[in-house]
Amino acid sequence: MSEQRNYGFTTTILHNDRRKAIEQGSLHKPIHTSVAFGYGDARQLASVFQGKEPGFRYGRQGNPTVAALEDKITKMEDGVASLCFGTGMAAIGALFQALLREGDHIVSSSFLFGNTNSLWQTAAGQGVAVDMVDATDVTAVAAALRPETRLVFVETVANPRTQVADLARIGQLCRERGILYVVDNTMTTPWLFRPKAVGAGLVVNSLTKSIGGHGIALGGALTDTGLFDWSAFPNIADNFRKQPSQAQGMAQLRAKALRDFGAALGPEAAHHIAVGAETLALRMERTCANALALATMLEADERVAAVHYPGLASHPQHGITRELFKAGGSLLSFELNDGIDCFDYLNRLKLAIPASNLGDTRTLVIPVAHTIFFEMGAERRASMGIAESLIRVSVGIEDTDDLLEDFRAALSS
Repeated sequence: MSEQRNYGFTTTILHNDRRKAIEQGSLHKPIHTSVAFGYGDARQLASVFQGKEPGFRYGRQGNPTVAALEDKITKMEDGVASLCFGTGMAAIGALFQALLREGDHIVSSSFLFGNTNSLWQTAAGQGVAVDMVDATDVTAVAAALRPETRLVFVETVANPRTQVADLARIGQLCRERGILYVVDNTMTTPWLFRPKAVGAGLVVNSLTKSIGGHGIALGGALTDTGLFDWSAFPNIADNFRKQPSQAQGMAQLRAKALRDFGAALGPEAAHHIAVGAETLALRMERTCANALALATMLEADERVAAVHYPGLASHPQHGITRELFKAGGSLLSFELNDGIDCFDYLNRLKLAIPASNLGDTRTLVIPVAHTIFFEMGAERRASMGIAESLIRVSVGIEDTDDLLEDFRAALSS
């Protein structure tokens, strides 16, 4: 595959493994299950451990199959380096584990995936202050910043109420203040949006979701876009300062979150995710089209109280969505009118499956307040705009007419 031509997104990902030699001419990087890597020269082993030359030390810190996936993710996000983790939450946890210290401060969107919200509560209990703000408004982020603020964290499209952060303006604010800007791109994926375009220094992706796409492997990733000046970040340990400034963040993350904390991705999961990633653009085109059609239908139905989908003109952040994203995404949520029991409604669906994952090829539904956001309590749910009847829909690749009829028939029963 020529290095001289700039290929398109899918072509690049589809052929990326072959940019480097693959054993026996395999079209995919094989699954390397070994956790130890031998060297014929002991000096070379020492050189690899000291970071003087590339190579693999131990399976917890890297593996040829995982490295091939990391390279794919880096290409997807137009970054300089990526690290893969056992789950998406492990990738977010790596920020806390490897980059933050007692007395540091985080500014985070208040519109968050429930487990990320729980993680920030854990961080707050261990000496890292966290302010949760309305990230749809950059002035709320600016007002929360302190001298000890180390990072600003937002999701592109919030799960489950689909609020869209003021991404570009927050990025500009972070650049002006020299603050690490971390953007969780899971709900948009690198196909719909690249956070590098708005100044993100680190990008989070849950590989379990749309990038893997088939609901058969857990994984997560952090990608360094190359935009953040790590030499100005106060929490880099002295031994990692020996690296070039651009590499310092990833070096510390690999050591602290993979070597020390052990949040590694296994090679079998990496292989499944890498194969799934090849069809990301194709799947996202279909799921986004299905989501828009379903959201439009539901919004027009008088039995539906509200529909939350960034691709609808009625969405508060529709303008940002049109400006930054290729489409509105595959996630939507809606509220039923009073008197319609959400459990009875879900039980009448024939195709959509009650399940907690996102980004699957199949359409998945879940009653949010009673499941994934149950433990945070009614008051916190209300502050996030999560109604008791809210149903989250991760839209799949089913035939559009079949999908619409399934949701329509369940309303009519």
